Order: sequence, then C-alpha cells, then structure tokens
Amino acid sequence: MIGRNEPCWCGSGKKWKKCHYPDSGAPQIQVTPQLAQEYLRKYQIIIKTPEQIDGIRTSGKLAAQILTETCQKAQAGVTTQELNDFAHKLHEEAGAIPACLHYGTPPFPKSICTSLNDVICHGIPNDIPLKEGDILNIDVTCILNGYYGDCSMMVTIGEISPEKQLVVDVAYECLMRSVAILKPGVLISEIGKTIQSYASSHKCGTVDQFVGHGVGLDFHEGPQIPHCYNSIDIPIVPGMTFTIEPMINAGVKQAYVDADDEWTAYTKDGKPSAQWEHTLVITNDGHEILTPWERQK
Repeated sequence: MIGRNEPCWCGSGKKWKKCHYPDSGAPQIQVTPQLAQEYLRKYQIIIKTPEQIDGIRTSGKLAAQILTETCQKAQAGVTTQELNDFAHKLHEEAGAIPACLHYGTPPFPKSICTSLNDVICHGIPNDIPLKEGDILNIDVTCILNGYYGDCSMMVTIGEISPEKQLVVDVAYECLMRSVAILKPGVLISEIGKTIQSYASSHKCGTVDQFVGHGVGLDFHEGPQIPHCYNSIDIPIVPGMTFTIEPMINAGVKQAYVDADDEWTAYTKDGKPSAQWEHTLVITNDGHEILTPWERQK
C-alpha cells in the first residue's frame, strides 16, 4: 500500500497526500507515454489510446444491445439453449464473434453464460426450460473488429422469493455504487471495499474466488478487479478499461466448481446468487460506461 507521506505514484515528486491522494484536489492526470509504459511494466495494464477506446465503445454498445434483447426473450418455458442460439444469431448478424465460445480450458461450449439461481457464474446453456421463480444471469461478451465488450444482467422469471429479490437488488446496488466512485487517482482496492461493505450491510456474501478484469484488446487483461476487501492499491488513470461484475450470494461467499464440466460455479450452501456487470473506461474527469444497458423491470 502507498503511504500518505510517500512519493506520489505519478512521478511529480510530491508526497501522495499532497498530490493524487483521493479528494486532495489534484489536477487532472496527464497520461504520458512514460506513465503508460510504467503501468504496462509494473501492473500489466494497457492504457488504451483514443482510437482503441472508440473500438471498445462500439463493441460494448453491441454487447449491451445483444444482452438486452436476449434478456427480453427470457421467460417461463424458454430454455437457456434457446437464449444462447438467439444471442449467437445476433452476433452473426452484427459481424461479431461471441468471445465465450471455445474460450479457455476446457473450451467453453456455448456463446453466452447463463447462471441460474444458485449458480454464481459460468453457467452453461442447456435444454431445461426456465420456470416461475427462477433468477438468471445472462453474460455476453462480443468481439467486434478485434475489440471486446463484456456485460451481464439479471432476469427474474415471474414472482420470485424475497431472498432472491434481495440478492438481485443488492448485487445491482453494489455495481452501481462501485461505478459511481470511479475517477482518476482512486485506488482499485476502493472498488472492492465499496462492494463488500454494502453487501455485508445486507448480510450477503461477497464472492472472492472470481474477479473483474481489464478488457478491451483481449478478453482478460490486467488488472484484476476484486469485489471484496483487498490490498490492490493501484491508482486508476485515464485510458484504463475494465469490468466490474460483483457476484453476491444470499448466504456464504464460498463457491465450488462442477467437477464434470469444470466451469459452472455454485454457491456452497445452495442459496441464490446474483451478478451485474459493466465494462468501463476511466476518463480525465471520471468514467464512462461502455456497455450502456438499462435494468429491465
């Protein structure tokens, strides 16, 4: 962790508390080639150029559009495989590639992730129909002209239990509260602190086995963005692009991964889980959401 009396990370020669310490009234951060090189060398963080940000913005907008249209198709009687096929078709029509398909080891077998009820993340679409009372996370990542946009939303199927409604609402609020603090100079650790403190106030567990991540030129870049208390005290700077995707459980935070498919992550106690996700870019005066979906009613 950077001490308040240590030299500021920006190279100004001033103490951190007098320079880019949060709420210190610091001037705008100028991202020089030297700072970009330093972030890549020290943290494996790629500071994007304006042209690259434009490409990520376009891909993010498409991902949000596909996500929204797919969520609108989710209702009782529809299978997650049908949602997968619909989203895949939208990718094809837009000239995009679904980033999930064949990603990783073992290769992910579908084009989107559909995480149902007690599934935290990486749920694999199947032929089981959705039913009244289900909650579902749909996660879409597009590759468009070589750029990545990554986002997810929750869908509620009919009337759901108070416990499920709570975790859906808390997860959404965790995302939006953590997005709201983003501006140059804020430490990455503040994101997780904001999320976990709110989730804990509602007696929900904050998953710490999975993280948000840098994204844009690749599916997963530096830095990691934990959603829990952590000590990643890297100041965010303009040009950084990453996801925030808090995974919030109604019960304990622990997860286990299906031993057969090696992807599907379940809550250890079988209680429901919820997640919402945006891709963001840090700007000179704050941030921009690059996946502009709106919460469905």
